[in-house]
Amino acid sequence: MILTNLTTLENTNMNVAGIDVSDQTVTVTISRDGRLGKAREFKNTPQGHATLINRLRKARVSRICLEATGQYHLDLALALEDAGLAVMVINPKAAKRFAEAMQTRTKTDAVDAAVLAEFARRMPFVPWQRPDDLALAIRACARRIAALNKLRTQTKNQLHAAQLTATTPAFLIADLQQSIAHLEAQIAHLRQRVLDLIGTDQELQQTLERLISVTGIAHASAIQLLGELLVMPEDMTAKQWVAMAGLDPRAHQSGTSVNKKPRLSKAGNRYLRIALYRPALSAAQHDPYYHHLIENRGLKKLQALCAVMRKLLHAIHAMRKNRTPFDSSRFYTPLETAS
Repeated sequence: MILTNLTTLENTNMNVAGIDVSDQTVTVTISRDGRLGKAREFKNTPQGHATLINRLRKARVSRICLEATGQYHLDLALALEDAGLAVMVINPKAAKRFAEAMQTRTKTDAVDAAVLAEFARRMPFVPWQRPDDLALAIRACARRIAALNKLRTQTKNQLHAAQLTATTPAFLIADLQQSIAHLEAQIAHLRQRVLDLIGTDQELQQTLERLISVTGIAHASAIQLLGELLVMPEDMTAKQWVAMAGLDPRAHQSGTSVNKKPRLSKAGNRYLRIALYRPALSAAQHDPYYHHLIENRGLKKLQALCAVMRKLLHAIHAMRKNRTPFDSSRFYTPLETAS
C-alpha cells in the first residue's frame, strides 16, 4: 500500500496523525514511532470532533496533518487548534505529489489518512494559519442570514397555502405575516452589522466594492460570498474553488454500455452555490455565452446557468487574486459564442 523508502528524518519517534476529511466523516491514522496504526473513523460533527480530540490526546499525538478541502476541514482545524493541538493544513497538490512519491497505488480514505500521517512525520512542519476573527465572524453571520432566508421562504410558502383556503382563521394569517416581518427585520439587522464589520477593514471594504460592481451582485449576495470565500486558503486556484463549490462536472461511465452526461458533483459548499445562484441568473441575461450554450450546445437552462456560475466564480477569483475591478468586457465576451 505505502512504501517507506523515503529518507526518514530525525523525528521518527514522534506520534503524528493524518486526517482525511469528507463532508460526513473524518478518517484518522496515527503513526507511533514510525509505525502506522489502524485507521479509525469519526463523524464530522462537533461531537465527533470532541471524541477525536480525546483519542489524539490519549495517543499523545504531537503533530496533525490535514488536507485543505474547502469548508470540510475548516471547522475541524479550528477545533483542533482550540484544543491546543499542532495542526498543519497542506494543499491538495502537495498531498497528491507526496502520495505519488511514495508510490501509493490505491486511494481510499484510510490510505489518504496514512499518506497524510507520513507527510506529518517526514516533512517540515508548517503550522496552520487560522483565518482572522473578522473573516470567521462574517462567515458565522452570513450562514445565519442564509438560515433566516430559508426560514422566511418556508414561512412565505405557508402563508401562500393558508391564503388559498377560506377555512384558515384570520389570526393565523396575521401570525404568519408577523413572522415574515420579524424575519425580514432580523435579516436586515444582521446584514447591516456585517457591513459595519467590513467597514472596519479598508482592504475588505475594497473587496466588497469590487464584488458589488459585478452585475447581479448586490450587498446581500456579496455578504454571502464573502462569508465563504474569506476563510479559504489564499493559494487555492479558481479550479479548486469550482470543485469546492460542487460546480465541477462529474462523469458517469461504466464499461462500454453506461455513458451518461456529466452532472454537477454537488459535493461541495452549498452556501457558496446558493450565494452564486441569483447573481448568475442576473448575469445570464447579459451574457451571450449563456444563450450560446442553450441554442448551439443543446444544454438545458439549468445546465447553462451552472456554467455561468462557474464562469462568475472564476471572475471573482481573478478579482480577489489580482485586486482588480470586474472586467465586464472579458466576462461578457461574444467571442465564446463562435466556438
